[in-house]
Amino acid sequence: MITEDSVREVIDSARIEDVVGDFVNLRRRGNNYSGLCPFHNEKTPSFNVNPARNIYKCFGCGVGGDPVKFLMELEQLTFPDAIRWIAGKYNIQLEEKEVSPEFREELQERESLIITNDFARAYYQEQLTQSEEGKSIGLSYFKQRGFRKETLETFGLGYAPMQRDGLLKAATAAGYKEEQLEKLGLVRNGRDFFFDRVMFTIHNVAGKPIAFAGRILKKNVKAPKYINSPETEVYHKSDVLYGMYQARQTVRKLDLVYMVEGYTDVISLHQNGIKNVVATSGTSLTSGQAQLVKRFTENVTLLYDGDKAGIKAALRGVDVLLTNDLNVRVVVLPDGHDPDSYLQEVGTTAFETHLQTTAQDFLFFKADLLLEEAKDDVGQRTEAIRDIGSTLALVTDPLKRAGYLQQFSARLGLEESLLVNLVNKAIGDRRKEQRKDQEREARRARRAGGSQTSKPTADRTSGEDGWAGLEEPAWYGGEADSPEVASTPTAARAADDVQEQPAAIPVGHAFQERHLVELLIRHGHQVYDEETGSSVAAYLTGNVADLLGDFDDSTYRDMVVAVTERVRSTSKAPEPTWYASQPDQALRQLAVDAAVSPYTYSPNWKKVYGLHLSQKLPEDNHRLAAETFLYIFRMEKIERKSQQNAVTIARLEREGNLDLLRTHLKVQMKLDKLRLTLAKELGTVVLSK
Repeated sequence: MITEDSVREVIDSARIEDVVGDFVNLRRRGNNYSGLCPFHNEKTPSFNVNPARNIYKCFGCGVGGDPVKFLMELEQLTFPDAIRWIAGKYNIQLEEKEVSPEFREELQERESLIITNDFARAYYQEQLTQSEEGKSIGLSYFKQRGFRKETLETFGLGYAPMQRDGLLKAATAAGYKEEQLEKLGLVRNGRDFFFDRVMFTIHNVAGKPIAFAGRILKKNVKAPKYINSPETEVYHKSDVLYGMYQARQTVRKLDLVYMVEGYTDVISLHQNGIKNVVATSGTSLTSGQAQLVKRFTENVTLLYDGDKAGIKAALRGVDVLLTNDLNVRVVVLPDGHDPDSYLQEVGTTAFETHLQTTAQDFLFFKADLLLEEAKDDVGQRTEAIRDIGSTLALVTDPLKRAGYLQQFSARLGLEESLLVNLVNKAIGDRRKEQRKDQEREARRARRAGGSQTSKPTADRTSGEDGWAGLEEPAWYGGEADSPEVASTPTAARAADDVQEQPAAIPVGHAFQERHLVELLIRHGHQVYDEETGSSVAAYLTGNVADLLGDFDDSTYRDMVVAVTERVRSTSKAPEPTWYASQPDQALRQLAVDAAVSPYTYSPNWKKVYGLHLSQKLPEDNHRLAAETFLYIFRMEKIERKSQQNAVTIARLEREGNLDLLRTHLKVQMKLDKLRLTLAKELGTVVLSK
């Protein structure tokens, strides 16, 4: 057991930005850092790291704590393992006391499984380098591929001998239980599962061995080329990418990850200096893998060999990257080559040059591939365009999607309205399927005695924006039952093709967030408090800082962040002309739009909150406009969090998860208290009785 003095030394030495930085791509914002939360899926950073207080906090899902708690929650480590991890990072020598057999038996199942896996890794590595069989078969294979000694150690490569009980005997002799070996899939029916194969160790992001893959070297045998560990308590294949542990630092540094198919491709590229590479291990990409990538970068480049049939088969698997808002590019290698073989043929320099000069945007790559295959066949070309439209519908960022629409309409020689029609229909079809899935789940829950009785609705906070056009419904104060689907003339005509959809598709809080930006642009430079000389911008940005992680529209959030930093650095609010001079084109356009659009409150706010202005219009009363808006803005965010938490509470009740249920009940009490006290905290707001 680790002594109390050693634990205190580790806790005092650990820096939150160092520990979190090994798992999350952090970017400095003033004195703090921010990044995408590793505990829940999000598209705009709400995860904050505070070096001064040595803590982390996510304003999206509410998690927070110190470096030790971060490791325990993210990697599911016990407290001692988290302390050992940090000690290893800072080269701290731990003082440990002898533990009793009873204490050892109380160690968590997860910890014991990982320890058993680590023994297996060491056994396979020893067989590779020390046994005659391993050296003549396994080691010669790896040397033939050009893998150096340090590479074998970095990736935990090994060899499973032909003896069918070698690992079982070695492990049980060392005190490991056969029961644990069976749980990990290392042993079945008293015999080793892996035998006569070279072995690849699969690590989690913390570097712990969680699974193995074995490759057979013999030809013309009726056995699969690769076999893998089964799913266990420590290994969920859909959440793992091979090589991410070895690649994570370089991925974060270069803000780019290369994605290949095989284990040896990763190892070869890494050994030759291209270390920001991971492998899908021959399976379709999953949402868990996409979220893992997004913890380190938003930029993915897929490496394909020249086999067009294989490329086309792999295209569908890329959809999950787009729906997770990752930027995807493609590099095609010459015919007959995989990444490893091409690297060996041309060398590292030429290989890197090929990567940099031939990378294409995935959507354009897919379009070119489908259209080339269709040639002049009208039917095939029509299907290709429909397929392209469905893929465009997966792009969740509205500005990015609008850019694609403009470029594709020109590239395909189509009117933009026609392409918008296709994308809108694809969005609607997907939402219908989601609603059907939710209804099926609700019916199953009711049959199983669940408490859900109302018809489920689509997730309004999933991050998916509205239709394909540039304008979201009800942005300019229009009634919710008569929205404009798109702002451009061509996009407006596209509404005709989506009339089977509900008249008003909720788009989260983008409407309110736009009002906030309009207030900043039009009134931010005005004086809020005559005594202190503070500005409307200072008042608004100061009171929404804790809500930035809850913004639904990244463009509005970026503008608020820019204003916040401007106010903080200059102690003055920017004039309206400052907004129009922003280097970001999207922000400049937003400033132009906000400057010319009339400022109105949402009719829904009047209905829900009974809001009225008892003095002047917002144009003439800057302070009251800011205060009234802020009250509603914060209340809407709290309401949404409360609704989301209530859904979670209902689910936890059905599942009987009492520990998490208690936590969420406490959260609900806090949210209710916030709702009751918000009006008092902002007591200058005037509401009707």
